[in-house]
Parts: sequence; structure tokens; C-alpha cells
Amino acid sequence: MKRKVTKAIFPVAGLGTRFLPATKSIPKEIMTLVDRPLIQYAIDEARAAGITEFIFVTSRGKGALEDYFDNAPVLEAALRRDGKDKLLDILNSTNMESGAIAYIRQHKALGLGHAVWCARRLIGDEPFAVILPDDVIAGEKSCLQQMVEAYEETGGSMVAAMEVPPEKTSSYGILDVADDSERLVSVNKMVEKPAEGTAPSNLAVIGRYILSPDVLENLETIDRGAGGEIQLTDAIAKEIELGRGVHGYRFEGQRFDCGSKAGFLQATVAFALQREELRDEFAQYLSDLTSLPRAAQ
Repeated sequence: MKRKVTKAIFPVAGLGTRFLPATKSIPKEIMTLVDRPLIQYAIDEARAAGITEFIFVTSRGKGALEDYFDNAPVLEAALRRDGKDKLLDILNSTNMESGAIAYIRQHKALGLGHAVWCARRLIGDEPFAVILPDDVIAGEKSCLQQMVEAYEETGGSMVAAMEVPPEKTSSYGILDVADDSERLVSVNKMVEKPAEGTAPSNLAVIGRYILSPDVLENLETIDRGAGGEIQLTDAIAKEIELGRGVHGYRFEGQRFDCGSKAGFLQATVAFALQREELRDEFAQYLSDLTSLPRAAQ
């Protein structure tokens, strides 16, 4: 019987240097798309997939991230006093129950694989999810929920996947597909950031994973990979070498790379246009903005 996936790791130890100077004083994961921080989108996705235990792998300077999920008694009292019940409900939805969330420090920046390995004692022998908050995925059903449903049929380990332009494959972990059945693909091999022109496909790994606890054992023994870091992709690839199943899942939804400024801006526009109270005014502004250059020609 396959065990349910109830634990998720959120690697959030990065310095967010691409967003300096903003990230000089606040964690990148607290930066907001409209009025919700990146990390809230990741938490909501995990909750929708049935995750009940949330493990954050952090580093020095992430205190604001920890405070975000705590109660805010003074603010709550002020909203209650002023009768702002809707805002109070929004605020309460960000709170985490005592014991549901844990924080682990990654003291050395040795890569994603090392960050996941840091949480090994809290995972034990259970399957677990990994969510990278930089990848924000909008869809009718959350990406991780889609994967959990597929995982119930496959077991093993699973990665979210999407096609990327061939010239961008060197920026991703890339799948060598053994068997392709539309949404679900059986993986023959995984290559982390292949050199230009050597990628086995253009099917890239995106920041959602459901992993067997065996992957944690692999992280104990693998050598450093691309960039001199301990690569999670390499630990998953070892599962294939050992004859244990690894699948890719083509999720339904739109992915935004919020680790880049362009992706963050694109996500901000997309999510603003989804908001009923903002849509008309914002769409009109965008229309006026884009018509100015044409009028000037």
C-alpha cells in the first residue's frame, strides 16, 4: 500500500540576489504578487494537495519569513475592533497551526540537493513533496494536487515537467523519456543543465517533486554535480540506475518563473487580471499604456 504524501519541503535559503536591493532587508519569498507573498502561493498549493506538515529549509536573515506564518495579535485585535471581518479572515488564513511548520537551517549554500538533505530527519521513511516557491503555477487544480493523484497510481518518484525552447535546455534538468503517455512519462535518464546541443529532449523539470525517501539516501553518497553543488536531479537519476521508477508529469497550468524579474512582472500582471476587483481598471490601464507607442508613430 502506497503511503500518502503529507510532508513537503520548501527550500528557501537562497539570498535572492537577482532582486537586490529589495532582498537586502526582506526574504525574496515574502515579495508579493499583487497582495500575497510568493510563499503563500506555495503553501496554498501544498494544502490543496493534502499536505499537513510544512518544512522550511532556511538560512540567516529569514526571520520575516518565519514571522509571516505566526499570529499577529495586535493587528488581529485592530481589525476586529474596526469590524473589518473580511480582512480578518484573510489574515487568519495565513496562520499556521502550532506544530504544523518546522524550520531547518542550511548553513552552507551547497545546492538544492543539499537543502533537501538537511530535512532528512523530519522526513524519515515517508514519501515527501518538494516545492520551489520561485515557480508559481496557476491552474484550475493545483500542480501538486495533480501530481499526488498521479502518484497514487505510479508510486516511486515523480517530477513536474514542461516543454521549454531548445535554446533554454541548458538552464534546466532535462528528461530523457523512455515512454510517453501524454501527461505521464516514464524517465530513462535525467541530465542537469546539459551543454548546448546535447539535451536528450526539451522536457524540463520544474520546481515540484514527489520523492521516495530513498532519494535522501542517494543524497548521502552522490558526488557534487553541475556548478559544484549537490544536485537533487542527480539523486533522482540514481533511482533510475537502481531500477526504481521515476516519472515526469506534464501538469495543466501556467508556470511563471518568479526567480527572474521578467517572470515576476508577468505573474503580477496575470494575477492582477484574475482579480475581479482589479481586472477592469488594470486592463484599461494596460490598454492605454500599450496604445501610447502606436499613437506616437
